[in-house]
Amino acid sequence: MKESQQLLQALVAGKVSWIGQLEIERLEGGFVLSHRDDAGRSDLAEYEIDDAFEIARFDDAGNYRPLKTAPTLRHGWKIFARDLLQVERVIDTIYPGRLAMLRAFKSGELIATSLRETLNRQSGMYRVAARISDEQIDGLVAKFCRSDGGCLRTILWKRDDTDKGPSSKLPPEKFDPAVDQYLSAKNPRSATAATDSIPLLCQEACNLLVAEARKIVKK
Repeated sequence: MKESQQLLQALVAGKVSWIGQLEIERLEGGFVLSHRDDAGRSDLAEYEIDDAFEIARFDDAGNYRPLKTAPTLRHGWKIFARDLLQVERVIDTIYPGRLAMLRAFKSGELIATSLRETLNRQSGMYRVAARISDEQIDGLVAKFCRSDGGCLRTILWKRDDTDKGPSSKLPPEKFDPAVDQYLSAKNPRSATAATDSIPLLCQEACNLLVAEARKIVKK
């Protein structure tokens, strides 16, 4: 068994596990993956493994989802996976690269890159993003990266090389891999431990955040 599948086997050892808005239910002969809000529904449409790309592409209203870890995954579907390899394919399609990040994190090999370092290495039209002020960063990260309506990743990167946090306006739970960001977003007063939840880790600011930083500076 591949190392990735060994990790996944440990992560989905229970009857039900979650990653982001995905629910993974272990059944006799395989697994069923669906939106975790749809638990208990009997009217879910059945899809194939290869349909995961289209499921992740648009939200319930048919709008394109540029950020795959945004809490906007569409509802009303389920996919049967006969083994861990197929489970891994679905997760990697809906949340690209997140299992690889988790493997690196658990092995101690994951290196987080500060926001300032990410911005300072931009070139061309995005070079101006590095001129964003600390005050602007505080507001931008709080709005763009918040779990409630923004992004379900757990932030591991810092603001700069002084170890300063990305935003003072985000709760401590946003930076804790042991917290289920989806439940935390729905119930901010409670830091829910991710005992059966697989975290979506963020080791570096994404290109969408960089683009937003550029917009702010250009204004």
